Amino acid sequence: MTDDEPKHVGDEFAEEVESDETNLENLYDLVLPPGVPHKVVLEAIAKFDLEVATRRFAVKTIDIEPDNLLVLRGELDAVNKAHDFIYKKLSEKYSYRKA
Repeated sequence: MTDDEPKHVGDEFAEEVESDETNLENLYDLVLPPGVPHKVVLEAIAKFDLEVATRRFAVKTIDIEPDNLLVLRGELDAVNKAHDFIYKKLSEKYSYRKA
């Protein structure tokens, strides 16, 4: 990244991820949509021993620029369990129903 490029929140992590791509074998990312409560994210990180990273995605919102989204990174089993845990917590709070 050069100094004349626009800077975004999380760019400091993007450079770190690019240099560590060889260590990403057998790791999976759970992309968290904006709005997931921090408390739930922190519980999932602690409970399933996951790492936090960011990834740049083009999010279809009013703002056209790509955003950095929070991801939880870990082994497949831990990521799947974290997904189920987060879904359960949000279901309890917001009364989700499966269609």
